[in-house]
Formats: sequence, structure tokens, C-alpha cells
Amino acid sequence: MTSAPFPDRDAIASKLASLDEQEKSYVALLMENVAQDESVIDGLHRHLNNAASAPFLNTLKLENLGKWIGEAAPARLQIRLMEAAKSSQHPAYMAFRTGLSRSGGLENAYPPAAI
Repeated sequence: MTSAPFPDRDAIASKLASLDEQEKSYVALLMENVAQDESVIDGLHRHLNNAASAPFLNTLKLENLGKWIGEAAPARLQIRLMEAAKSSQHPAYMAFRTGLSRSGGLENAYPPAAI
């Protein structure tokens, strides 16, 4: 039995760039597998870097990506997603971080302690 190779960061970045229903289900399936966490995070960084260097910045699309991925990602990825969102002060990263914060994924995964 041979396993399928992990998708590289460019393939994941292209899926995140279009993000229609088929790509959403593909990325959600990748996020279910712990072994593919590095590929997902690397693909996300690649996509954000591509968006940051693009001549036109679509902040609404990046906010929607952040909101969707924050809602779809398992708890184990929430901190890494927020770290990726905070890794730059570029408006592309800030738009992604805004959507990620609006999703409430980090708060759902790690609720605040009751005092």
C-alpha cells in the first residue's frame, strides 16, 4: 500500500487562493490529518506572502479566508494560525488576522479561565 504524497505549499496556497467549495473541502480534509499540519501552515504562509506581493490587495477575500479557516481548523491548529497571522504587519496579514479573530476559533479551542 502506497500513500499519496503530501501536497506541497504551492498546491495548498493555490487552493487557499481560490477557496471555492471544492477547495474548502480539500483543505478541511488536510487539516484533519496531524501529519499534514506543516504543509497546511507552509501553504498558508505562501498564500499570505503571495497576497502581500500582489499588485492588488483583496482584503475582503483574506478576511473571509481567515474567518473560514478559523471556524474549520481543529483546536490543535488555532495557535499556529494566529502565529501565522501575526507574523507580519503587512495589510494582507492584518486582514487575515481580522477574519481569524472574528471566527472565534482560538477562543473556542482555548476558552478563558474562570476566576
